[in-house]
Amino acid sequence: MKVEIQTFGFKYGLPDGVDLMFDVRFLKNPFWIDELRELTGLDAAVSDYVFSFENSREFSDRLFEFINFLIPQYAADGREKLVVAVGCTGGRHRSVAIAERLAARLNTGGAVHRNIAF
Repeated sequence: MKVEIQTFGFKYGLPDGVDLMFDVRFLKNPFWIDELRELTGLDAAVSDYVFSFENSREFSDRLFEFINFLIPQYAADGREKLVVAVGCTGGRHRSVAIAERLAARLNTGGAVHRNIAF
């Protein structure tokens, strides 16, 4: 089964056509760190910041376990694709860092991350 992970910014509205949506605005926001503001979750400095907090690492682990559990459930229902959306305020920092880690962990199943915010 193909898993597409979309990242988006809540301030731009909710994406259409997703199966599961997760809000990560509860995580510490790198936007408020001057050196990180113009970077994205694709940059190591932002990802390192996001995952420097225990709640980010725990959320990432739990999200992986949840999605990993759901993939065969959706596949058994005849689905060929699962679209997961992860959003934060602007869709540039936290959601991207979480989605990149999730896609890497699910990569053996062909997971891809696609940002729709920038």
